[in-house]
Amino acid sequence: MNPIVARCGYRCDLCPAYRENIRGPGDQRRTSDGWFRYYGFRIPPEQICCDGCRDERPEARRTDAACLVRPCALARGAVTCATCPDYACVHLASRTVTRREVEKRFGATIPAGDYRRYILPYEGRARLDRLRQTPGPAA
Repeated sequence: MNPIVARCGYRCDLCPAYRENIRGPGDQRRTSDGWFRYYGFRIPPEQICCDGCRDERPEARRTDAACLVRPCALARGAVTCATCPDYACVHLASRTVTRREVEKRFGATIPAGDYRRYILPYEGRARLDRLRQTPGPAA
């Protein structure tokens, strides 16, 4: 699967909630548990299935329907926040994830498999910073 970068820099294609990554209810349950373990919030497993914020279909499913980044980027005509003139606004800051910060909150080193599943997809700020350094459209 090609990289799918969400408006906030998250990688949909790596996200365990992305529809293509869900093989059954067990995946949804593991994702709910993992998010609770590392971020402290719980989404009912049956609600975990996302088409990604760049899917424009009216019926598109979004696990985080309350996200403030998507409507802001749409209103500004930004494919991703990397192209926004107000880059790194408060909306984006609310979604910033780093391994170091999660490990600090968790109080331990995150195992490699859990890092790849629950942290790496959401390290969007670093991804957007790299996109801002790359000439051309931020896809």
